[in-house]
Formats: sequence, C-alpha cells, structure tokens
Amino acid sequence: MNFTRWSARLPGTQRRAAARRADRGISTAPPRPDRREDGGREGRGEGSVPAARGDTAEADPAGPARADTGHEGPRPGGERPSGRLPAAPPVEDFPIAEILGRLPALVAVAYGAEHRIAYVNDAYTTAFGPRPIGSRAADTCPELAELGLPPLMDQVLRGGTSRTVKSRKVAAGGSYTATCLPMEIPGAGGGVLVFATDVTGHAESADRLRASERRQREMAVTLQRSLLPQELEQPDDLRIAATYQPGSEDAAVGGDWYDVITLGAGRTALVIGDVMGRGVRAAAVMGQLRTAVRAYARLDLPPHEVLQLLDGLAAEIDASQIATCVYAVHDPNEGRLVYASAGHLPILVRDEDGTVRRAADPTGPPLGTGGWLHSSGSIALPPGSSAVLYTDGLVERRGEDIDEGVASLERALSGADGTPQVVCDRLIRSQGVTADHDDDVAVLVVQHPSRTGPSAELFHNAALDLLGGTEAAPRARAFASGVMASWRFSPELHDLGVLATSELVANSLQHGTPPMRLRLRRTDRRLIIEVTDGDDHLPRRRRAETEDEAGRGISIVATIASSWGSRRTPGGGKAVWCEFALPTRDRA
Repeated sequence: MNFTRWSARLPGTQRRAAARRADRGISTAPPRPDRREDGGREGRGEGSVPAARGDTAEADPAGPARADTGHEGPRPGGERPSGRLPAAPPVEDFPIAEILGRLPALVAVAYGAEHRIAYVNDAYTTAFGPRPIGSRAADTCPELAELGLPPLMDQVLRGGTSRTVKSRKVAAGGSYTATCLPMEIPGAGGGVLVFATDVTGHAESADRLRASERRQREMAVTLQRSLLPQELEQPDDLRIAATYQPGSEDAAVGGDWYDVITLGAGRTALVIGDVMGRGVRAAAVMGQLRTAVRAYARLDLPPHEVLQLLDGLAAEIDASQIATCVYAVHDPNEGRLVYASAGHLPILVRDEDGTVRRAADPTGPPLGTGGWLHSSGSIALPPGSSAVLYTDGLVERRGEDIDEGVASLERALSGADGTPQVVCDRLIRSQGVTADHDDDVAVLVVQHPSRTGPSAELFHNAALDLLGGTEAAPRARAFASGVMASWRFSPELHDLGVLATSELVANSLQHGTPPMRLRLRRTDRRLIIEVTDGDDHLPRRRRAETEDEAGRGISIVATIASSWGSRRTPGGGKAVWCEFALPTRDRA
C-alpha cells in the first residue's frame, strides 16, 4: 500500500499533496461543471477525473438525459439538470484519516523494524484504550501479541505480502480477525497497517455450535459404549479380548459392534459388525442388530441362517441403513470356526508358528440389501492359534486400496503374540490408529490356547458310538460311569451325570435314528454330556400327565442339570446336550 497516495493526513501531508498538484499544473480548486451547447457532455479540465454515468439515466445524443418519469425537478442552487454527474475529486484529496477514524473496524499503523505506533483509529482506542504515538507495539500493544501478529508484521515488513489470522481471542474477551498490509510512510520508510474486525459474535456462535456437536458426539459415544458388551463372556476353551475406539472429534461416531455369546455344550458364537452410518442413528441401529443377533443365537442356528434372519430385520429397521457382519461359531470338539459373512472383511487366523491364514468365501452382500441366500464356510482353529475379527476402520485408508490394509494387518498379526488384549493393542498401534483417527475401530481377538501339564489335565473328551437297539442304553450308562470315575468327580456329580446320560440316550433311542453317538467332555469349569442322532426333530420340554408312560426324560434332565439345549447338526440330524457346573472341589 502506498501511504503517500492513501494518506492518513499526518502533519504536513496536505501541503505536500498541494505542492505536487501545483508542480503538475493541476488546479487545487475543485472542478466545476462546464456546460456545452450540445447539452450532453461536460468540459474536462486538465488532470480531471472522468465523471461516472448515472444508473437510472442515460445520455441522449439529441439532448440532455432524462429520468424515467420524463421530468427532473430543479437542483439546489437553481442549477438545471445535467446529462452527466459532476467529476469526482482526485484521490489525493480524500481525507483518509477521517475515513479510517469512522470505520467500525480497528485500524493501527506501525512503522520501522520495531513496529512503532504511528496511528490508531477511534474503534481501536475504544476497544483497547489509547496508544502513545511513537511507542513500540511490543511495549504498549499487548493485544497484538495476543492475536499472534508480531511475527506476521515482521514477515509483511520484509516480504511486502499481506498476512491474515482468523478469529483469535484476546484477554479482554473479544475475538478478532486481523490482516496486516504493507505500506509506505513518508519519512519513516516501510510500515504495516493492521486492520482487525470484531468477530466475537461469530466466534461465540461457532463455540456454541462446537459445544452442541461435542455434546451430541458424547451422547452418541455413550450410547455406543452402553450398547456394547460391558464384560465379555469367557468360554472354557477360548481366551477373548476386544477393543472399541471411536473416531476423532471431527468424525461422527459410527455403528461398529462386537459380541461373544456362549451357546452351550462348549460352543461359542463370535460376532462383529459395522453399520454404514454415523451418529446416534447408526448407534441405535447397531444396538437393535446386536440384540437381534443374541436372540437368534439362542436358537442355535447355523451361521448363514442367522445372517438370513438379520438381513430381513435390517431392512425392516431402516431401509437406508446398511450393515456388514460376520457371525462365527466355535465348536471345541471340531477345532474349527464355522462362519458366514455379510459383506464384511475376512477373518484372519494366526497359527502357532506365526503363519497367517485368511478365511475365504463365502461372503454375501451387506445386511439390508435382501434377495441373497447366505452360506456358511469354515476355517481351522487348532490349539495354539488365534483368530482376529475387525471392522474396516482398522485397515481402510484414504488413497489406499483396502486389500493393502488387510495385507498390512496380516503382517502385523504374524508377529503379534501375548494375551488377547496385548494382541489387540499391538494391532491397533501397528495400523497407526490414534485418537485422531477418522473412523471407528472394533477388534475382537480369540485365542484357542494350547494346554500342557496340569492345565491339560482339566480338559478331557470321551465318545461312544451307540450301536444296536435298546441294549445300547446299559452300555452307555456303564461307559459314562467309568469315564466320570476316571475324572475323579464327586459321588453326587457322578450319579447325576450317569442319570442325565441315561435319559438323553433313552430319548435318542426312542425318537431318533442312527447314527447315534454319546460324547462326554470335561473342562475346568463344567461337565458336558451330548447325544447326537440322525433325526432332525428337536425335543421340547413338556408337562407329562400322571397316566403318561413317557415324556419325562427331558424334564428330568432340565431339573438336575445347570442348563440343557438342542440344535440341528449341519449334516442332518440333531444334538441334545446338558451341562453340569463343577463344584470347586471337582475343578482341581
């Protein structure tokens, strides 16, 4: 900015401006209109500025311009209307100091390397008080330092380029947006003009908006965390840990969730999913889906049938919300994960030697799309191995293919050992997930420990094929009695176990079809008795009448056992089971 052209009317500037005009032969008197005979133009003196045209009147070549009404009244002083506006005065004659003084914005002028004050307007004085002319800004203008302007003023003075800071607060309580402009000051060399606008109202509105968004985010995070499991179930045969981390404050909370559900007979369901949305609505949909998964899991259905039910439910909850999900079931007798996926990322399994395997298809479309028949697959989970289920926030990065993120997670998992919680933390760190991450992250780590020594002695399996007819019942009772005696159960638990075995086998012999099999399993916390056969009709508990000769077996089992249940097996047929919690004396 040229301070000579845009003078602040400091002492002596008027005289110098008048002298320059006299040297150029320009009259110092204001220009006068000069009427010509054609009535359409004014005379132009030397050095005058061309007059501007009016917006509502246009010059007529044949005569003076007229307004739309066709009549112009007399002007003050008796002048006749003219077709042109009077010429504007030269820019040098504008009283800039007076204009700056009346601006509502704060204006200060500093000069020299020490930024000495040359001028402050009335608005600046009203906001921060008077500032002595000639004083150093660092000594008398602390507000400039609060706005962070001294470094910018140095840059403007050196480089001649304007600099701006937006919405900075000062100790007095206001917020200002300030711009530093380069300028020349006669007799002082380079200077800086500081132009500050009071944006306190806007800043307070922005603060209120941010506070509202922060409250909404906190509410969504609270809802999200309250809908997740407060404490994970820990099955006998598995060790499990999970981590949920919401996105940064700039990212709305999503609908990531996980769950662990014990199904009975030593089997465990593992679930992880992600609702494609943000905020409270996504968290609410997530809560409904998680509740539905737990309800469907109690039916002990195959994984693909659970997802089939969820697919229809998701469309009913909200057709605009789409969710991905993996539902997997671990059976300790099989040593495998049977799973089904609805558009979710693949399960990763790390073997004891560090080799990482990726669960293959089947993978169907996300929940809520409809029209798809899901199917189940399986992947081995032998002792010593770990499985990782996760959401896309862990591996998805902008500008990077998601397969690269999954490959990076595989490399990190191959070297991750320790407890499940340690593995969770290591995977999150390895993928660069911090508090500033732009998406929610959920990770579920499942370990099937390899037991040796005294720990292994607490886990036993025994099985017997039930061949023949009714004579299979006494063989089954004798087999169960001998096995439980070798496991050194108390007499009371031994007798209850033999009774439950007798009733389940008798029920299978009467209502089932071959092949039939009895399986006994002991863990560190419970005794599990299971009988399978080839008939898929599931038994149900009913009240037997006094004259009925049958129908009491399941009622007896339900009465003496801690829990019981039944399910259809994948190859056709069913399994009926019951559990007994081991007394403390029988756990050692």
